Amino acid sequence: MRIGIDLGGTKISGIVLDAKGKPQTYQRIATPAGDYQGTLQAIADLISRLERQTEVAGSIGIGTPGALSPTTGLMRNSNSTCLNGMPLKQDIEALLGRTIQMANDADCFALSEASDGAGQGAASVFGVILGTGVGGGLVINGQLVNGNNAIAGEWGHNSLPWMTSEEYPGLPCYCGNVGCIETFLSGPGMQMHHYNATREQMTAKQLVELIDNKPSARNSIDQYIDRLARALSSVINIVDPEVIVLGGGLSNIDLLYERVPERWGPYIFSDAVSTRLVKHRHGDDSGVRGAAWLEPG
Repeated sequence: MRIGIDLGGTKISGIVLDAKGKPQTYQRIATPAGDYQGTLQAIADLISRLERQTEVAGSIGIGTPGALSPTTGLMRNSNSTCLNGMPLKQDIEALLGRTIQMANDADCFALSEASDGAGQGAASVFGVILGTGVGGGLVINGQLVNGNNAIAGEWGHNSLPWMTSEEYPGLPCYCGNVGCIETFLSGPGMQMHHYNATREQMTAKQLVELIDNKPSARNSIDQYIDRLARALSSVINIVDPEVIVLGGGLSNIDLLYERVPERWGPYIFSDAVSTRLVKHRHGDDSGVRGAAWLEPG
C-alpha cells in the first residue's frame, strides 16, 4: 500500500492506493493555519487513521507547498509561511518513527499525471500548475526529476519570454523579481492585468464566462493564451517533453488546448512540434495521488 498526503494551506488530504493505483480510502481535514506543531500532529493523526482503516502499514509520501533546501534540509518558498525555515521532513519522521518521502506539490501533480493520468505512457511529462501560483514538475521515464538545487520545473519564476513593449518590465513578484511568468499566468495575475487595462474588477472565471459577449474579456483571454504559448515554448525548447499536462483552476479553460499549440510554433526552435498539450485526468486529487506514488528511499 502507498499512503499519500497533500499538505495545503487550508486542507490536508490523505489517500491510500494499492499497487495498481486504486484508491482504498480517502480523507480530508482542515490545516491548522499558522500552527507548525499542530500541522505536524494533524499529519501524524491522519496517517494513523488511514492505516487503521486499511489495516496495512504503507510507504508514506507527502506533497508540500514549497520545498526542502538540499543545503539545509529546511523548508523554503512556501506560501504556508509557518513551514519556512523548519525541518518539516525530519520532524514528521521523528513523530512517526519511520522514513517518509517528500516533494513539492507541483512535482506530485506531475508524477501523478505521468504515472496513471493524462501523461501515462509518455517518456517525458511536464506538469504545469496554473492557479493561485504557477508551478511545474518534470517526469522522465517514470522518474520524478528533482534537480541539483531541488528546483526542477520552477518555470513560473523565469521572466515571461518575448515580452512586448506594453508588457515590459512586468509586475513585481513575491519572490523579489519583476515580470515573472507567475505574475502573468496565475489567476491573480490574469485579474490584475485585466484590471490594469480596463479598470474592470473581474475574476478569471468571469472573464472566461464572458468571452463570447464582452470584447474586453475576449481580449484578456486572448492575451493569456499568447503569453502561455510563449512561456511553454521556452519549456519545450529546453526540455522537449512528449506531453505537457495542465492542472490548477485555469487549466479548466478549454480554449487553451486548441489555441496555445496554434500560437507556440514561431517561438519553438523546430520545423515541427509534436508535443501534446492535455488537461489533467485526476483534477484536485492529482497532488495527493502523486504523493502516494513517491518512491520509498
